[in-house]
Amino acid sequence: MKVALYARYSTDNQRDASIADQFRVCRAYAEKHGWQIFEEYSDHAISGASLLRSGVQSLIADALRGRFQVVLADAMDRLSRDQEDIAGLFKRMAYANVKIVTLSEGEVTPLHVGLKGTMNTLFLKDLADKTRRGLRGRVELGKSGGGNSYGYDVVKQFKSDGEQIRGDRTINAAEAAVVRRIFRDYVVGKSAKRIATELNRDGISAPNGGDWGFSTIWQCQARQWHLEQRIVCRSNRLESATSHQGSRNRQTPSETKSDC
Repeated sequence: MKVALYARYSTDNQRDASIADQFRVCRAYAEKHGWQIFEEYSDHAISGASLLRSGVQSLIADALRGRFQVVLADAMDRLSRDQEDIAGLFKRMAYANVKIVTLSEGEVTPLHVGLKGTMNTLFLKDLADKTRRGLRGRVELGKSGGGNSYGYDVVKQFKSDGEQIRGDRTINAAEAAVVRRIFRDYVVGKSAKRIATELNRDGISAPNGGDWGFSTIWQCQARQWHLEQRIVCRSNRLESATSHQGSRNRQTPSETKSDC
């Protein structure tokens, strides 16, 4: 019987060795049952919340072509953590007469799909809540809550145990000068197309290393516009509160409502 092995890891706390470890135990299991390994599929540093992964998509395509009879993984959550996706994957494998076997659950049945799929979905929600809470904590400490932005460099600092301290940024002087130039050009009325053209003419590379385009400049303009609108709205609210001081009892809420 031919078997396809699948392994995946998703977080920064894991590494490529995790894939090797999963394959190692799966090979031992396949050898114990006398199965012939057809292929090993893997996805590195990709979340199990989606099936849009090259490894699992190749696995599905080969299963539908009848190239193996069993899919073997360490656990169901390696294949997918999404309840809908794991159910769809199980249905596709059943259509192709391919069994799903994991070291944790054994041969996967509709009962496993229902119960474990629900548990994995709850895990994803809990993980998302913890991630947002952690990011908010970083922002409140004055650190970056996401990826690195153009104009900044990542500060690499490590704790005594070797773990990296994340979220610290320092200004990149050269890139910051470009950002200030874009804002100055925008303030004097230059269009995004003209700003991009002049940056390219002067040989200044865009954040992706290529040429500047309209969309890149537009993002800078959009951020500036939103900042201006917040300032205008705050000013309007303060002015409204001041002008209606002492006369609130004679006015309805609709009369004092701000458009902002």
